[in-house]
Amino acid sequence: MISSSKYSFFGGALALILAFSCCWLPLLIVALGSAAGLASFSSGLERFSGPLMFVGAALLGIGAYQLYKRKTESANQEVVLISNITCPECGHSKEEEMPQTACQYFYDCENCQAILKPKNGDCCVYCSYGSVPCPPIQKNEECCVQSA
Repeated sequence: MISSSKYSFFGGALALILAFSCCWLPLLIVALGSAAGLASFSSGLERFSGPLMFVGAALLGIGAYQLYKRKTESANQEVVLISNITCPECGHSKEEEMPQTACQYFYDCENCQAILKPKNGDCCVYCSYGSVPCPPIQKNEECCVQSA
């Protein structure tokens, strides 16, 4: 999952790379043997250098603002450490305290002894079967993503 701030950073970086193509693209053209198609592409982009620089700088600024805003909001948010985990096999539910420093990949149901694993795309059993997602997800941080 890519956040909107990362999209802004990627978009801004791409726009700036295209805006400064007048500097690096001629070198690429020479390295590839002076291909006529790349030369015309470079001269075509040169006309849009100013607007692309503006768009790139604006997108980088928006991305930085969104990242700062997200960090500030997550710092002010209180993390819930208690989650009610429900077994999908038997429906048994139990209140558990989530670990703050590690992901919990497995959970043993005390009723039916089923071993729960995270669903595909979830980082831990609390994100899959709990009433509250794990602390890193609550804080909008990267979690220990595991591919199943």
